[in-house]
Amino acid sequence: MYIPEQFKITDHSIAYKIMRENSFATLFSQHEGTPYATHLPLILDKDHKYLYGHFARPNPQWRDIRNQDVLAVFQGPHCYISPSWYETNKAVPTWNYVTVHVYGKVEFIEDENELMESLHEMVLKYEAPDSSYRLQDIDPGFLSGMNKGVQGFKMKIDRIEGKAKLSQNHSIQRQELVIQQLEKIPNTDEQQISSLMRQNLRSLS
Repeated sequence: MYIPEQFKITDHSIAYKIMRENSFATLFSQHEGTPYATHLPLILDKDHKYLYGHFARPNPQWRDIRNQDVLAVFQGPHCYISPSWYETNKAVPTWNYVTVHVYGKVEFIEDENELMESLHEMVLKYEAPDSSYRLQDIDPGFLSGMNKGVQGFKMKIDRIEGKAKLSQNHSIQRQELVIQQLEKIPNTDEQQISSLMRQNLRSLS
Protein backbone atom coordinates (compact mmCIF):
# COMPACT_ATOMS: atom_id res chain seq x y z
CA MET A 1 0.00 0.00 0.00
CA TYR A 2 1.24 3.47 -0.84
CA ILE A 3 1.65 5.35 2.46
CA PRO A 4 3.14 8.85 2.58
CA GLU A 5 5.06 9.27 5.82
CA GLN A 6 2.57 11.68 7.41
CA PHE A 7 -0.27 9.15 6.98
CA LYS A 8 1.58 6.10 8.32
CA ILE A 9 0.24 4.36 11.43
CA THR A 10 3.35 3.33 13.34
CA ASP A 11 1.67 2.34 16.62
CA HIS A 12 0.48 -1.27 16.30
CA SER A 13 -2.01 -0.79 19.13
CA ILE A 14 -3.86 1.69 16.90
CA ALA A 15 -3.79 -0.79 14.00
CA TYR A 16 -5.16 -3.55 16.27
CA LYS A 17 -7.99 -1.24 17.36
CA ILE A 18 -8.92 -0.53 13.74
CA MET A 19 -8.88 -4.26 12.99
CA ARG A 20 -11.16 -5.03 15.92
CA GLU A 21 -13.60 -2.21 15.16
CA ASN A 22 -13.77 -2.99 11.42
CA SER A 23 -13.44 -6.76 11.53
CA PHE A 24 -15.57 -7.52 8.47
CA ALA A 25 -12.52 -7.70 6.22
CA THR A 26 -11.62 -8.61 2.64
CA LEU A 27 -9.21 -11.51 2.16
CA PHE A 28 -7.26 -11.52 -1.12
CA SER A 29 -5.33 -14.42 -2.63
CA GLN A 30 -4.60 -16.00 -6.01
CA HIS A 31 -7.07 -18.64 -7.18
CA GLU A 32 -6.27 -20.55 -10.35
CA GLY A 33 -3.85 -17.80 -11.37
CA THR A 34 -6.12 -14.79 -10.92
CA PRO A 35 -6.85 -12.47 -7.96
CA TYR A 36 -9.73 -13.63 -5.77
CA ALA A 37 -11.37 -12.01 -2.74
CA THR A 38 -13.79 -13.06 -0.03
CA HIS A 39 -15.57 -10.70 2.37
CA LEU A 40 -15.70 -12.24 5.83
CA PRO A 41 -15.26 -11.49 9.54
CA LEU A 42 -11.71 -11.98 10.82
CA ILE A 43 -11.06 -12.13 14.55
CA LEU A 44 -7.71 -10.99 15.95
CA ASP A 45 -6.42 -13.30 18.69
CA LYS A 46 -5.41 -11.87 22.07
CA ASP A 47 -1.69 -12.31 21.34
CA HIS A 48 -1.96 -10.42 18.02
CA LYS A 49 -0.34 -13.31 16.14
CA TYR A 50 -3.26 -14.75 14.18
CA LEU A 51 -6.48 -13.79 12.44
CA TYR A 52 -9.21 -16.42 12.70
CA GLY A 53 -11.97 -16.98 10.16
CA HIS A 54 -13.78 -19.58 8.11
CA PHE A 55 -14.73 -20.13 4.48
CA ALA A 56 -17.96 -21.68 3.27
CA ARG A 57 -16.76 -24.95 1.75
CA PRO A 58 -18.38 -24.27 -1.66
CA ASN A 59 -16.16 -21.15 -1.88
CA PRO A 60 -13.24 -22.27 -4.09
CA GLN A 61 -10.78 -19.75 -2.63
CA TRP A 62 -9.72 -22.02 0.22
CA ARG A 63 -8.78 -24.91 -2.06
CA ASP A 64 -5.47 -23.41 -3.25
CA ILE A 65 -4.82 -20.73 -0.64
CA ARG A 66 -2.40 -22.75 1.47
CA ASN A 67 1.26 -21.57 1.27
CA GLN A 68 0.29 -18.35 -0.51
CA ASP A 69 1.15 -14.87 0.72
CA VAL A 70 -2.32 -13.43 1.30
CA LEU A 71 -3.65 -9.97 2.12
CA ALA A 72 -6.45 -9.05 4.54
CA VAL A 73 -7.81 -5.51 4.26
CA PHE A 74 -9.65 -3.87 7.15
CA GLN A 75 -11.44 -0.78 5.87
CA GLY A 76 -12.24 1.82 8.50
CA PRO A 77 -14.32 4.99 8.14
CA HIS A 78 -13.90 7.03 4.96
CA CYS A 79 -15.49 10.08 3.36
CA TYR A 80 -15.28 12.67 0.59
CA ILE A 81 -13.54 15.97 1.32
CA SER A 82 -14.84 18.91 -0.73
CA PRO A 83 -12.44 21.70 -1.76
CA SER A 84 -15.36 24.10 -1.23
CA TRP A 85 -14.67 23.78 2.50
CA TYR A 86 -11.21 25.34 2.16
CA GLU A 87 -10.23 29.01 2.46
CA THR A 88 -9.09 29.05 -1.19
CA ASN A 89 -10.40 27.86 -4.56
CA LYS A 90 -6.95 26.58 -5.53
CA ALA A 91 -7.70 23.03 -4.41
CA VAL A 92 -9.05 19.72 -5.61
CA PRO A 93 -11.33 17.07 -4.03
CA THR A 94 -9.85 14.25 -1.97
CA TRP A 95 -10.88 11.39 0.28
CA ASN A 96 -10.03 10.86 3.95
CA TYR A 97 -9.90 7.32 5.27
CA VAL A 98 -8.41 4.82 7.69
CA THR A 99 -7.33 1.31 6.68
CA VAL A 100 -5.09 -1.55 7.78
CA HIS A 101 -3.48 -4.17 5.52
CA VAL A 102 -2.32 -7.46 7.03
CA TYR A 103 -0.03 -9.89 5.21
CA GLY A 104 0.60 -13.52 6.07
CA LYS A 105 -0.06 -17.17 5.30
CA VAL A 106 -3.17 -19.25 5.93
CA GLU A 107 -3.17 -22.42 8.02
CA PHE A 108 -6.25 -24.65 8.05
CA ILE A 109 -7.89 -25.55 11.36
CA GLU A 110 -8.31 -29.30 11.38
CA ASP A 111 -9.07 -29.73 15.10
CA GLU A 112 -12.81 -29.38 15.78
CA ASN A 113 -12.20 -28.03 19.29
CA GLU A 114 -10.04 -25.21 17.91
CA LEU A 115 -12.67 -24.49 15.26
CA MET A 116 -15.40 -24.37 17.90
CA GLU A 117 -13.32 -22.04 20.04
CA SER A 118 -12.81 -19.64 17.12
CA LEU A 119 -16.54 -19.70 16.31
CA HIS A 120 -17.37 -19.12 19.96
CA GLU A 121 -15.08 -16.06 20.03
CA MET A 122 -16.80 -14.73 16.92
CA VAL A 123 -20.27 -15.11 18.44
CA LEU A 124 -19.11 -13.42 21.66
CA LYS A 125 -17.76 -10.48 19.65
CA TYR A 126 -20.88 -9.81 17.58
CA GLU A 127 -23.77 -10.82 19.84
CA ALA A 128 -25.11 -8.13 22.15
CA PRO A 129 -24.02 -8.55 25.80
CA ASP A 130 -27.62 -9.27 26.85
CA SER A 131 -28.31 -11.64 23.92
CA SER A 132 -29.93 -14.97 24.80
CA TYR A 133 -28.02 -16.75 22.02
CA ARG A 134 -25.16 -18.94 23.21
CA LEU A 135 -23.25 -21.29 20.92
CA GLN A 136 -22.79 -23.70 23.84
CA ASP A 137 -26.58 -24.17 24.03
CA ILE A 138 -26.91 -25.40 20.43
CA ASP A 139 -27.43 -29.14 19.95
CA PRO A 140 -23.92 -30.63 19.50
CA GLY A 141 -25.04 -32.92 16.69
CA PHE A 142 -26.60 -30.05 14.75
CA LEU A 143 -23.54 -27.89 15.31
CA SER A 144 -21.17 -30.64 14.21
CA GLY A 145 -23.17 -31.07 11.00
CA MET A 146 -23.06 -27.33 10.33
CA ASN A 147 -19.31 -27.26 10.92
CA LYS A 148 -18.84 -29.70 8.04
CA GLY A 149 -19.99 -26.90 5.74
CA VAL A 150 -17.11 -24.58 6.64
CA GLN A 151 -13.33 -24.64 6.40
CA GLY A 152 -11.85 -22.96 9.44
CA PHE A 153 -8.49 -21.22 9.12
CA LYS A 154 -6.07 -18.96 10.91
CA MET A 155 -3.83 -16.46 9.18
CA LYS A 156 -0.38 -16.03 10.68
CA ILE A 157 0.34 -12.30 10.79
CA ASP A 158 3.70 -11.55 9.17
CA ARG A 159 3.35 -7.83 8.47
CA ILE A 160 0.93 -4.98 9.19
CA GLU A 161 0.56 -1.68 7.32
CA GLY A 162 -1.71 1.04 8.62
CA LYS A 163 -2.78 4.28 6.97
CA ALA A 164 -4.79 7.18 8.40
CA LYS A 165 -5.27 9.89 5.77
CA LEU A 166 -6.81 12.70 7.83
CA SER A 167 -5.72 15.89 6.02
CA GLN A 168 -2.40 15.95 7.92
CA ASN A 169 -0.79 17.36 4.76
CA HIS A 170 -2.86 20.56 5.14
CA SER A 171 -2.53 23.41 7.60
CA ILE A 172 -4.11 23.17 11.03
CA GLN A 173 -6.48 25.98 10.06
CA ARG A 174 -7.66 24.07 7.00
CA GLN A 175 -8.06 20.89 9.02
CA GLU A 176 -10.30 22.80 11.42
CA LEU A 177 -12.43 23.98 8.48
CA VAL A 178 -12.82 20.41 7.24
CA ILE A 179 -13.76 19.16 10.72
CA GLN A 180 -16.42 21.84 11.05
CA GLN A 181 -18.01 20.81 7.75
CA LEU A 182 -17.85 17.08 8.51
CA GLU A 183 -19.53 17.61 11.86
CA LYS A 184 -22.55 19.03 10.04
CA ILE A 185 -23.04 15.76 8.10
CA PRO A 186 -25.01 13.17 10.11
CA ASN A 187 -23.56 10.13 8.35
CA THR A 188 -21.55 7.76 10.54
CA ASP A 189 -18.38 7.84 8.43
CA GLU A 190 -18.21 11.63 8.34
CA GLN A 191 -18.74 11.79 12.10
CA GLN A 192 -16.02 9.20 12.73
CA ILE A 193 -13.53 10.91 10.43
CA SER A 194 -14.17 14.29 12.06
CA SER A 195 -13.63 12.72 15.48
CA LEU A 196 -10.35 11.12 14.38
CA MET A 197 -9.19 14.41 12.88
CA ARG A 198 -9.92 16.19 16.17
CA GLN A 199 -8.02 13.53 18.10
CA ASN A 200 -5.08 13.98 15.74
CA LEU A 201 -5.07 17.75 16.22
CA ARG A 202 -5.25 17.37 19.99
CA SER A 203 -2.20 15.10 19.89
CA LEU A 204 -0.26 17.88 18.17
CA SER A 205 -1.15 20.52 20.73
